[in-house]
Amino acid sequence: MGTSLAPGNNMSPRYTAAHLDPQGAGDARPTALQIIQDEGVERQLTGKVIVITGATSGIGIETARALSATGATLFLTARDPIKAKKTLAGILEPGRVSLIEMDLDSFSSIRAGAKRILSASGQLNILISNAGVMGLQDYTLTEDGIEAHFSGNYLGGFLLFQLLKKALLTSATPEFHSRVVVVTSSAHRAATLPASDNYNFEKEAYDHKIAYNRAKLAAVYMANSIERMYAAQSLHATSVHPGAINTNISRNMPPGFVESIVSNPYVLKILKSAEQGAATTVWAAVGKEWEGKGGRYLEDCKEAERGDDDGRIFGAGWVKQTYNAEEEDRLWGDALRMVGLEEA
Repeated sequence: MGTSLAPGNNMSPRYTAAHLDPQGAGDARPTALQIIQDEGVERQLTGKVIVITGATSGIGIETARALSATGATLFLTARDPIKAKKTLAGILEPGRVSLIEMDLDSFSSIRAGAKRILSASGQLNILISNAGVMGLQDYTLTEDGIEAHFSGNYLGGFLLFQLLKKALLTSATPEFHSRVVVVTSSAHRAATLPASDNYNFEKEAYDHKIAYNRAKLAAVYMANSIERMYAAQSLHATSVHPGAINTNISRNMPPGFVESIVSNPYVLKILKSAEQGAATTVWAAVGKEWEGKGGRYLEDCKEAERGDDDGRIFGAGWVKQTYNAEEEDRLWGDALRMVGLEEA
């Protein structure tokens, strides 16, 4: 598949100063809508098509809200369309912003949802893999026999990409390359990829923290691999750490856990609102700095700098395992086998 794409010189984008001394949710750090305005893409992406997973809560809603302002056609995946219609009231727009029923814990549901997307539009310019899950206290397997964190944070999005890949490739133009944005987490800094026979904790006791961290590392590797494999065909990918945000993704954590975390003075200071948490995703999706390139781990609306290999889940920067072509290739091959596909 090629050699690893080592990070190059870090860019110095316009938002660096706003992130130097964070003061908590709602401070001067940019929101997703501000990114849209600063990039000058309000109502400028009419005719482009965007798919967003996990768009019915937290930063997913704000990602959809901001990208809707571009005038693009949006397909938003939802496990429960009836509930999603209420949640997304004011964002949905017949003929332009639509719901697609899809359960990312079900291969059959992903295949059916992808088919509906492609039937509605053979074009696809941007795919945002935003859906995620964390904190499942009990060991849980999906209907396809996949550990739930690995499925919800990585493998479901991987399968969806494979099913939509041709549309992404054929929709790319010299003026507007196709993009994949994979939402991950700084928690990947505390992980290494498990052995190929241990994705489901076959060889060790289940730990929800390890499961989440590994799945988020896998998400980073997905973006890195897409860039190495398809950049020459004008398809690019980045991975994004949205920041610390108190959203519904923590609903499975033990009582009092969230309160203990957000009461920590350091965490309270770096905490973002959902609108701010969606900003880096939107910047990766439409930012002019990412036209024609990718393969980078982003945080705080910039390419992450080299961080300390300290395993801190709230630490900043990329670490030694963030870029590893050999492990990325191993995961890619394992994932293809797990979803029942062959390399194309």
